[in-house]
Amino acid sequence: MTLFRLLILLALLAAAVSYGMFAHTGQQRHRRRGWLILKWTLLAAFGFFAVLFVQQLWPRA
Repeated sequence: MTLFRLLILLALLAAAVSYGMFAHTGQQRHRRRGWLILKWTLLAAFGFFAVLFVQQLWPRA
């Protein structure tokens, strides 16, 4: 679980760096890459938290 949170944090950091590079250089490829990283990171995070939520719904026997 800690590893997954670390991976999400690193992916968010990579998106922020990509947007920073876009702000510095103005090249659209950095903006597109940042959006792609952010989109997949948020999708993975929502999936992770959905699994945690579902685990709380079903009590263990």
